[in-house]
Amino acid sequence: MLHYISKMKQLLLSLLIFFSVTTGSSQANQFSLSKNDFLLNGKPFRIISGEMHPARIPREYWRHRIQMAKAMGCNTIAAYIFWNYHEPVKGKFDFTTGNRNIAEFIRICQQEGLWVLLRPGPYVCAEWDFGGLPPYLLKQPDLKIRCMDPVYMEATDRYISRLAKEMAPLQITNGGPILMVQIENEYGSFGNDKNYLESLRKTWLSNGIKVPFYTADGATPYMLDAGHIKGTAIGLDSGGSDADFDQAKRSDPDAPAFSSETYPGWLTHWGEKWQRPDTNELKKEMEYLLKNNKSFNLYVIHGGTNFGFTAGANAFNPTQYQPDITSYDYDAPINEQGAPTPKYFLLRDLIARYTGQKLPDLPEPIRTIEVSPIRLNYMTTIWRRLPAPILSAQPKPMEAFDQNQGLMLYRTKLIGHKSGKLKIWEPHDYAIVMLNGKFVDTVYRDGGNWTVELPKSDVADPVLEILVEGMGHINFAQFMIDRKGITDRVTLNGMTLMNWEIFKLPMDAAFVERAATADRGLDDRPGIFFARDFQLEETGDTYFDLSNYSKGMVYLNGHNLGRYWNIGPQQRLYCPASWLKKGENKIIVFDLLQKEPKVVNGKRSLE
Repeated sequence: MLHYISKMKQLLLSLLIFFSVTTGSSQANQFSLSKNDFLLNGKPFRIISGEMHPARIPREYWRHRIQMAKAMGCNTIAAYIFWNYHEPVKGKFDFTTGNRNIAEFIRICQQEGLWVLLRPGPYVCAEWDFGGLPPYLLKQPDLKIRCMDPVYMEATDRYISRLAKEMAPLQITNGGPILMVQIENEYGSFGNDKNYLESLRKTWLSNGIKVPFYTADGATPYMLDAGHIKGTAIGLDSGGSDADFDQAKRSDPDAPAFSSETYPGWLTHWGEKWQRPDTNELKKEMEYLLKNNKSFNLYVIHGGTNFGFTAGANAFNPTQYQPDITSYDYDAPINEQGAPTPKYFLLRDLIARYTGQKLPDLPEPIRTIEVSPIRLNYMTTIWRRLPAPILSAQPKPMEAFDQNQGLMLYRTKLIGHKSGKLKIWEPHDYAIVMLNGKFVDTVYRDGGNWTVELPKSDVADPVLEILVEGMGHINFAQFMIDRKGITDRVTLNGMTLMNWEIFKLPMDAAFVERAATADRGLDDRPGIFFARDFQLEETGDTYFDLSNYSKGMVYLNGHNLGRYWNIGPQQRLYCPASWLKKGENKIIVFDLLQKEPKVVNGKRSLE
């Protein structure tokens, strides 16, 4: 009988919460912090959150993914906001087009009866390019980030004041679903400037953000000491034991703690095997959190996709470089395409069992199709589509010319030394070395081996060309000042090479569409555009298999699907149904190494 009464109380509380979220009522909803609990309208409230990032999900699927999280038992959605996605150019913000309409994403959460934890940065990590910071900052030669540097703080103040206009009306106190806002992200893993963290909090407050704040750090003494500020809740990345939560309590006895990142999956870099964390360990951690009535956020419940050039990279020493793959499937409970995995049903069963909820049915799955094989045609090479050069005494990185990633070509004549040991200081991130129009070698940033043996030439003044691809700015730890292209100089047998022509090749969809037109005659220099029109009788989500190609980028009807690389593990790139059309479609592949056109196959899944 007592068990039945307890169940009825839980049901009534759930209905009350659902009503207060969905109605958007301006009645006095309040979310607050006590020493040990989160309080919703004065009563203890457990956050059961699933994280997803609107920038990684096509807008037309936002509601579906949110409904999937709700059907797994979540009462809250956590969402990173990526500053550089909304202000790619200094002073020009976009919160309206496509999947940049953050306010709409938050409103959909509310319509579906879910609360929101907002993680706006300014720095977020998230395996996202530059951790969410805008690369235009890197044009500043002596830039210092995540501290009280005036240039950095002026930019963060501009970002916060603009984003707050989107957020403020959607706080719980204004009838919206936003419960808490995170200050920075895992700051104790990077720095120890409490003045910086307090300055961010004051800026949020002065711009009308009144809900509670939280910080998120690893459950270690030094991280919590450096990354937490008084008066905020403590997020633990992750918190899965008494020892973790005891550490939080020692750090701040007056603040409630929760597991702000419980990891059902993990990230994957190029050249690695797919990351598949032990599900038994996840089950053990989840049972601890649920049995002990702890609040938590699953990072991530659904990962989505690093479309275009949005994937970041890791580096833990000066010569290391680990770029992230295009897919952000993350081995998450809801896979990249939005389908539930066995892990989803494991977590759904655990949440239902320990909370006593009757969970809603899953939404209808998204339709998938398998596109028939497409044999591409040779179009032209990048060498035939060069813009006017920029003259420079020595190489400069992409950001110096207001370019984020893509490609940049550096060209010079060899005077003095004509052959020998050529060294690039430093190639960020992958380079093709050409001499007199002939391929010499490739150079990859990871590992620090940036030297190429340049052969002798019969040409009086040999022409050296270095085509560099940027593959994602480092997004974590101490080496985040990570400019792309050639970041310093080039030497030949120790002699610094001067007087360069530099060609900007941003590889955005508009540039590629103009460049990928057919030329007469073949050009066997690497860096080739392949393309083909193809017909579809129906549309649906699909994957394009690039396993017959080497290394490059794929564009579908003007959308950049992302990077591929035959070192794996990813060979297939996700394309949502909305980017396809009944009738004629066009695929463009730019490959840095491939000489001959091959078939691109269609698939229904990532693997």
